Amino acid sequence: MFGKLSQVPATVWTVVVVLAVLGAVLLGTRRQRLTARALALGALCIALSFVLSCIRLYRMPQGGSITPASMLPLIAFAFAYGAGPGMLVGLAYGLLQLLQGADIVHPLQMLLDYPLAFAMVGLAGLARRLSARRGKGALAVGVVLATLGRLLCATLSGWVFFASYAPQGQSPFLYSLVYNASYLGPDALVCALLAMVPGVRQSVLRLAQKQ
Repeated sequence: MFGKLSQVPATVWTVVVVLAVLGAVLLGTRRQRLTARALALGALCIALSFVLSCIRLYRMPQGGSITPASMLPLIAFAFAYGAGPGMLVGLAYGLLQLLQGADIVHPLQMLLDYPLAFAMVGLAGLARRLSARRGKGALAVGVVLATLGRLLCATLSGWVFFASYAPQGQSPFLYSLVYNASYLGPDALVCALLAMVPGVRQSVLRLAQKQ
């Protein structure tokens, strides 16, 4: 389950450590602007999501895996700061995943599977408006929106660039949709369950109310 940790290049770990240290330093500064606080939390969320992504509970044969809620830190950031900042942080995370090593067959496929797919996690920020009326389920709704965004990008990539994996006689689009949903669905379920934990939910809601 932890085997992927030893395979991460030293350069990638350096970026993750720098992000984490930068975030900790900025958060430790008493007099800081909102932008500095956002950068600090964004850096910490990226670092935490990356580490969690290296712990794979299950790995799919043609790519994709189920992790211990690796998307939840990014979703929480997007929920607190909005869809725009959330997409920027997701985009940065996608580029970090790209540096780690990726299967690339076409530039458009690379964009769909990494920067754009993880930028879609920022859609969780759209659920922020629900927090005032239905606070208990708003963060879980954010998880659903983020997952649907990733699923859209992954399905399009699989449909266009990996159609050869589809069994004979089966629609490549349907195959790509089912395949990607088979790991994104359980991954989203783990995130949604944790998002419903009172301590996690209340912390994110308090952070969102301060912005």
